[in-house]
Amino acid sequence: MRLTSDARGVYPIAPTPFFDDGRIDTASIDRLVDFYLAIGSTGITVLGQLGEAPKLTHAESVDVATRMIQCAPQLPVIVGVSAPGFAPMRELTLEVMAAGAAGVMIAPPNTLRTDDQIVAYYRQAVQALGDDVPFVLQDYPLTFSVQMTPGVIRRIVQELPSCAMLKHEDWPGLEKISALRGFERDGSMRHIAILCGNNGLFLDYEMARGADGANTGYAFPDMLCDVVRLASTGEREAAHDLFDAHLPLLRYEQQPGVGLAVRKYLLMRRGLLGSSALRQPAPALTPTARAEVDHLLTRLARFDERARLAPA
Repeated sequence: MRLTSDARGVYPIAPTPFFDDGRIDTASIDRLVDFYLAIGSTGITVLGQLGEAPKLTHAESVDVATRMIQCAPQLPVIVGVSAPGFAPMRELTLEVMAAGAAGVMIAPPNTLRTDDQIVAYYRQAVQALGDDVPFVLQDYPLTFSVQMTPGVIRRIVQELPSCAMLKHEDWPGLEKISALRGFERDGSMRHIAILCGNNGLFLDYEMARGADGANTGYAFPDMLCDVVRLASTGEREAAHDLFDAHLPLLRYEQQPGVGLAVRKYLLMRRGLLGSSALRQPAPALTPTARAEVDHLLTRLARFDERARLAPA
């Protein structure tokens, strides 16, 4: 199953589950995948920006990705392979594609400054990985400090047929989605899937601008699936109502630095992770922060019963 430009729906970014001592928790991987299947996910991304990939050894990365792929043979699994150089990127890509991955996700290094440098980097990445490997172009300037204009994205899409999806995480970025869909309408760019990250902070309006869904890791990916479904079937106000109810918790989880600790705590509260542990070095979630998250859950449960969780 290979990733194509027709991808749509919700590809949750899976966290990497750990025991408190830092070992990988494979039973929690299995629970996560079962949950993603049950809520209607259309794909999964593993070893993404918040999958703690830099803290894993190469062997661990292959093992985690392979387990996800084997647990969800009916879903396309995208594997993050970003690395400082093309040699480790190629090695990981070859192994996960052989294991059945649908494609890989590549983030730009923060050294890129000009449009020509950005295009050249992805051209070289395709040369290193092979033009038969579908890849996701990750556009996340808030983290990577690389500014990709709609024009440079068009250049990459047009020059590199193996670019199947844009992971859109620019902020503000609604006009970028409109510009890219405009390129498609005027025939200057082929169609490409656009799935959005940023914890889904702007998903309600991103769908209206032409996005195909979400590729992010909010602890309630079932809400993301519902919003995408409602938006796709024209139930716009229902989509906004559900999204608005989750927005305070979603915003809290999106905090830089501590956000993954919040997400893992929520996923543990939902019974999907055996532990909320992050692999060190990592920030700790203070008792005050946990109390704030619990308060947000209580408020959310007034609208969405899925947030009515058993006490921690």
